[in-house]
Amino acid sequence: MALCMQTRFARPLARSLQASRVPARLLSTRVFAGKGSSAAPADKNDSGVLGRRELGLAFGAAAVFMSTSSSPASAADGLTTSKSGLQWKDVEEGTGAAPVKGSTIRCHYNGRLTNGKVFDSSYERGRPLSFQIGVGQVIKGWDMGILGAEDIPPMKEGGKRLLVIPPELGYGARGAGGVIPPNAVLEFDVELLPRK
Repeated sequence: MALCMQTRFARPLARSLQASRVPARLLSTRVFAGKGSSAAPADKNDSGVLGRRELGLAFGAAAVFMSTSSSPASAADGLTTSKSGLQWKDVEEGTGAAPVKGSTIRCHYNGRLTNGKVFDSSYERGRPLSFQIGVGQVIKGWDMGILGAEDIPPMKEGGKRLLVIPPELGYGARGAGGVIPPNAVLEFDVELLPRK
């Protein structure tokens, strides 16, 4: 039986592994293993053919790469994962009141993809976002991450929170405006501003 691995992480994985001085023969995105394999490499001299030891090393390296991704959220300690899949961390706990569903709040934020690319920032515009919380004016991950949910405490005015929002609580399979790709995990640094 053959084990074939094709991965969308091939290029970033290759760069990460090269940086850590992993032998180049482990950088292949095609892996064939096992005696009597029914699948054969396209080229008899294919350096992607690995033995069991090399296969283990390749999978171990891939696991290390995925667990040490360069995105800000994955590098941050202390993220809490809710039942919904939303992850959050209070960077600075606020001292003001918690928002009430339907109330108008103001937030400053930075939004980025998991590769670190910033796609939107109210800080750069110099103007916070004002919206009604909990009524669907923003993505569901924002409503839950700010207003709170069963296993997520509400933010308090003056607080800053990191939100890592899975696609189903963000823009889903459709993405947004050619800037956010389909099924993107989104990271937001959110600051809940005091009421005026």
